[in-house]
Amino acid sequence: MGARCSKLSLCFWPSNIKSNLNDSSDIENGNKNEKDSLPGFSEFTLDQLKAATSGFSSENVVSEHGEKAPNVVYKGTLDDGRWIAVKRFNRSAWPDSRQFLEEARAVGLLRNERLANLIGCCGEGDERLLVAEFMPNETLSKHLFHWETQPMKWAMRLRVALYLAQALDYCSSKGQALYHDLNAYRVLFDQDGNPRLSCFGLMKNSKDGKSYSTNLAFTPPEYLRTGRVIPESLVYSFGTLLLDLLSGKHIPPSHALDLIRGKNFLMLIDSCLEGHFSNDDGTELVRLASRCLQYEPRERPNAKSLVTALIPLQKETEQVPSYVLLGIPHGNAPLNQTLLSPLGEACSRLDLTAIHEILEKLGYKDDEGVANELSFQMWTNQIQETLNSKKHGDAAFRSKDFVTAIDSYTEFIDGGTMISPTVFARRCLCYLMNDMAQEALGDAMQALVINPEWPTAFYLQAAALKSLGMDNDAQETLKDGTSLEVKKNKS
Repeated sequence: MGARCSKLSLCFWPSNIKSNLNDSSDIENGNKNEKDSLPGFSEFTLDQLKAATSGFSSENVVSEHGEKAPNVVYKGTLDDGRWIAVKRFNRSAWPDSRQFLEEARAVGLLRNERLANLIGCCGEGDERLLVAEFMPNETLSKHLFHWETQPMKWAMRLRVALYLAQALDYCSSKGQALYHDLNAYRVLFDQDGNPRLSCFGLMKNSKDGKSYSTNLAFTPPEYLRTGRVIPESLVYSFGTLLLDLLSGKHIPPSHALDLIRGKNFLMLIDSCLEGHFSNDDGTELVRLASRCLQYEPRERPNAKSLVTALIPLQKETEQVPSYVLLGIPHGNAPLNQTLLSPLGEACSRLDLTAIHEILEKLGYKDDEGVANELSFQMWTNQIQETLNSKKHGDAAFRSKDFVTAIDSYTEFIDGGTMISPTVFARRCLCYLMNDMAQEALGDAMQALVINPEWPTAFYLQAAALKSLGMDNDAQETLKDGTSLEVKKNKS
């Protein structure tokens, strides 16, 4: 993680951004492309969603608390190649499947470019699952609190606030004015880096479950009094998100309001933003957050007035694409890593240490089915020596003595009595560790000759190509490996 400052600290068309900013009602008018590109809401079978997520594999978990969360979110792919997010509820969450399906269908009617839209559900047996568009570029929490290369720019923070307000305004206009537990994990970034509101929060986590799972310090006062959410509760939560955007930290509203009342509100502003925003804009955003956090619900603004207040703050950067402001790859830049397997992701960024750990963990399971027909005479005369070479190579590989591993694996390969794509893969990495990219490429290609349907070989070939400066070829090879892996997971 990048050094943090010590003080307090969604698919879109750039040419249309200006018109979208001018009037929040344009969202609905400009929504035709979104509706046309998305399928209607449908009910999936459990088998379909199992296939899409590789049997709800732990490697596909994308929810913030992993598999420990009561309701887990997985990424997956449908038969047509579309990426999806699947939320799997706790088995006791929705005992009445009819009520679950009715609420899901209601949310599924919404279609908007500011939402990560709900495209389906499953209520088979005692399973309760929601299916939404997959957003590949992480959450607001990741980009705001846990950034690695750069803090979120001021212009991007303002855009997040506006787009989120527009999403809430749209939902309210369609009769979905309640949203449960709005927080930085509920704001997702699409392939173009545009922020979208997760549709999952439009449904409770259970029939009678709590609407807020966050710390009580961030919970609307009326919810603490009555246990019920009202539309104004959502505006309060929006106010806490404005504080997040202002400070780069998750500050309790009571503390923030004390600073504001004491006219020390500039202490709220993320010190990483110093010199990158005007005091007038900062003051206006602080004032808006303060209005949202009023104790009495009736004193808070509604979603439409939030949009009206935020539009004038979108200034000279309104034509700059979100992926530029966010500092993420786009188009033919490196493959969005969230869509890759852990090995594919490690190879795409040439993380040789991670590649080593994954190959060590995989062992030789992918050698199963590779022909190794040996006569009895070959076994008695040569096999023991060959196996010893492999054993020595594996020991050196495990202890990260990559030069010795190269020598031992070379003895195994030159012996010619056994064929192992995994040995070529391991020697490939050893070559990369020793800045021998051309030799590494040769081993990755040899592994492909032995097993042409092996994603690992494609990923390692991509790593070797990237080491040789052939980024475009590496990109295409990563895509080939990903396609094979998807195909393999569905078989």
